[in-house]
Amino acid sequence: MIDDTDLLARTDRQFVGLASPTSPRIPAGGHPCQGIYTTPGGQRPKTAFIATHYNVDFSEHYLAPYLAARGFGFLGWNTRFRGAEDLFLLEHALIDIGVGVRWLREEAGVESIVILGNSGGGSLMAAYQAQATAPTLEAEQQGAVREALQRLPPAQLYISLNAHQGRPEVLTDWMDASVTDEWDPIPTDQSLDPFNPENGPPYSAVFIARYRAAQRARNQRITDWAKAELARLNAAGTPDRLFPLFRCWGDLRFMDGAIDPSERKTPMCYRGHPAAANKTPSIGRANTLRTWLSMWSLETSKCRGAEQLARLEAPALVLQGLADTGVFPSDARKIFESIGSADKTMQLVSGQHYFEDSRKIRDSVADLIGDWVRAKA
Repeated sequence: MIDDTDLLARTDRQFVGLASPTSPRIPAGGHPCQGIYTTPGGQRPKTAFIATHYNVDFSEHYLAPYLAARGFGFLGWNTRFRGAEDLFLLEHALIDIGVGVRWLREEAGVESIVILGNSGGGSLMAAYQAQATAPTLEAEQQGAVREALQRLPPAQLYISLNAHQGRPEVLTDWMDASVTDEWDPIPTDQSLDPFNPENGPPYSAVFIARYRAAQRARNQRITDWAKAELARLNAAGTPDRLFPLFRCWGDLRFMDGAIDPSERKTPMCYRGHPAAANKTPSIGRANTLRTWLSMWSLETSKCRGAEQLARLEAPALVLQGLADTGVFPSDARKIFESIGSADKTMQLVSGQHYFEDSRKIRDSVADLIGDWVRAKA
């Protein structure tokens, strides 16, 4: 872990807990929206970042003290779904992000807000900015949800930082295509097993194409079942249910560095060796039917990146670390190509997913981000 206590010592940090238009404070005292606002000591910055993830706690985001040291505010912000990925619903997450953006404007005195779409939060924050710019989701909603979605305040800048293309895309790319039974983590089609040495690595072009098609087919099978099961439950007066998801560390790029080449190590994923990680519950490990359809399904989810990125109008920066073991150069290029903004820039730099390589690398990334923001804000 990088020691940045000296940076933190020069900052002011404020806990922010707020209710949401569609979720009040709970009787035990907790607020649905929570975060930490980090600022340069004794200063009230006019430009600030906000970063949120689908379920990871971003309140103590690693870049907060680095950007505060460069004169910016940083709101590491959590929605009601922090630690509750299995319950995620996009519309309510966007409303909660809007609470944080509005607080920066109205309470913190910020004039220019920078959306930081980091890691899995990339497509979530893109969806927020897209809906704040050109709303579409409110047409499917009613009452307080619809009203809140119509009033999302937009930010002035958008940054994609080591971001996955979208929630459905990353899960599908990581899915083990050789799964034959969604209710049992063991049965395997050996002809598709990415860990069967007869298949690779290196993997042939024919195997890669077949494997990718099988990953998409797996996502669709789960979607088809989820829609049918939700209809069956609803007909019986039951609103939803949980179900498990197994074996989602099977991206061929984890094992074969010749696919989508970069500076990353292989075999490697965020959980270590992919063969071991693939046997343990991880990303998407539990879902309600509605959460699957809202977040993970290639067919029905609004969390796909391209659809939201295309509606962005604000200046945008795509920044990608070349040693990232879970986001790859082609992902960054697709994000860049999808962004609708006329003013957009992409840079590939050294570094791992959270730039945990060294303090020097984090400083260089913070310098790059700070220089770009100052030029655009």
